Amino acid sequence: MTMADRTSRASAVPSVFAGKQWQQVLERDASADGQFFYAVKSTKIYCKPSCPSRRPTRKQVTFFPTTAAAEAAGYRPCMRCEPERTRPKDDPQAGAITAVTEYLKEHADERTKLADVAKATGVGRLTILRGFKRVLGVTPGQYAKEQRLAKFKNKMREPKTRITDAIYEAGFGSSSRLYEKSEASLGMTPRTMRAGGAGLLIRYCTAASPLGRMLVAATDVGVCSIAFGKDDAELVANLREQFNKAQLVQAKGNTGWLADAVAFVTSQLGEHPLAASFPLDVRATAFQQRVWKALQQIPRGETRSYGSIAKELGRPTAARAVGTAIGSNPVAVVVPCHRAIHSDGSLSGYRWGVERKKKLLQAEGAY
Repeated sequence: MTMADRTSRASAVPSVFAGKQWQQVLERDASADGQFFYAVKSTKIYCKPSCPSRRPTRKQVTFFPTTAAAEAAGYRPCMRCEPERTRPKDDPQAGAITAVTEYLKEHADERTKLADVAKATGVGRLTILRGFKRVLGVTPGQYAKEQRLAKFKNKMREPKTRITDAIYEAGFGSSSRLYEKSEASLGMTPRTMRAGGAGLLIRYCTAASPLGRMLVAATDVGVCSIAFGKDDAELVANLREQFNKAQLVQAKGNTGWLADAVAFVTSQLGEHPLAASFPLDVRATAFQQRVWKALQQIPRGETRSYGSIAKELGRPTAARAVGTAIGSNPVAVVVPCHRAIHSDGSLSGYRWGVERKKKLLQAEGAY
């Protein structure tokens, strides 16, 4: 990314804080550390409010709620105050929101109204609405739907459970209510999800790539798997384990989405990377979807730590959960989980091998 690009991106991010925060910067108020960060346009450096460095003029300063937001706008951390090491302040309403989430989990099979939740938990309606979005990044309604969906999935794993029974026991008023939400959250309909994709036709191909042997698989909806392995036998065995009841059909892979995906992956290690031009058909929870979307927003040539991704999602203490979601990514490179690294810069934790991760980052100019 050129300096002009960085400058353009930085100037496109407006200051979101009022004069009080600027006053805290002038006073080097340590109590404000972790609440926000300020960046200096002329030096392209961001700091925490208590940084001992010389204060810039107000017109040179812009503010960011997280380190991830500052870095996404092209700023780098101050080596003097080390803002990336700042522990975020605990949200004052985190305890109240936790109480509400526990209530929604316990009553996942009920159609609860916000007023009833507020009365049962003793937490105000406005506190719930604002706190959920800030602390968890979703609305109370979205969280409740995810709990019903999780209960449905657990029911479906029980032997001899009928789909209709699982739908109603999970709190869905009808099968249509579940199916209208399932495509976005599951990637496949409930019946297909059950028993490893029973009744599903999956076409796949294997190919050579700069990262070794590669497998690409697709349903009639979109690409459902992109993986790397030591040989074709291992790749196909892993696909069979993932979709143990689906019908797998080997294809030549010289046309359609399979060919597009192979060309896309191969191009990422060259000078002219292609844009993904094929749809995806993957199963994911709401949280996994948010993590994968955050990964796709990391510019080529840059990386983010698991902790910074968690902060960007409004979940500063969920770095481990972010790592788990990243590790479950079924479509390598398309969802660029290789751009997630540890806070110390180490590259461990890539499900397809650290050497492949290193090659991808080197090709992108990020290592």
